[in-house]
Amino acid sequence: MSKVSIEKFNEIIKVELPSAADTGIYLRDIESGRAELVLPYSDNSLRPGGTIAGPFMMMLADVCMFAVVLSMLGEIKLAVTTSLNINFLRKPAECDLVAKGSIIKLGKRLAVVEVSIFSEADIVAHATGTYSIPPQG
Repeated sequence: MSKVSIEKFNEIIKVELPSAADTGIYLRDIESGRAELVLPYSDNSLRPGGTIAGPFMMMLADVCMFAVVLSMLGEIKLAVTTSLNINFLRKPAECDLVAKGSIIKLGKRLAVVEVSIFSEADIVAHATGTYSIPPQG
């Protein structure tokens, strides 16, 4: 069971991550160690050549990683990204993107997460990242 609800995380996006909120990103599903987010398709996210710009997919991956971490630890706003690596695999279709993230390793100070981003049924990007977890207490 997740330590943060869909409603609570979507509120965190709205209040704490306004740049992500502006894109319409929202959490669709969450369980402990797993999260699924959606980036609605928008002409505003396109780059020359008619494809979704990389920074939008990177933001989607990072917000998904944040959701995965909070699903296991609860609302810890100061958990921050320390590294993010993304591979763009193919051009996304003109549709919403879906990010599916899962925990690889959760330690006391670091969490390692992976995210696959899908456009329709095709995987279009894969990311791994590390989050720093602030000391508890």
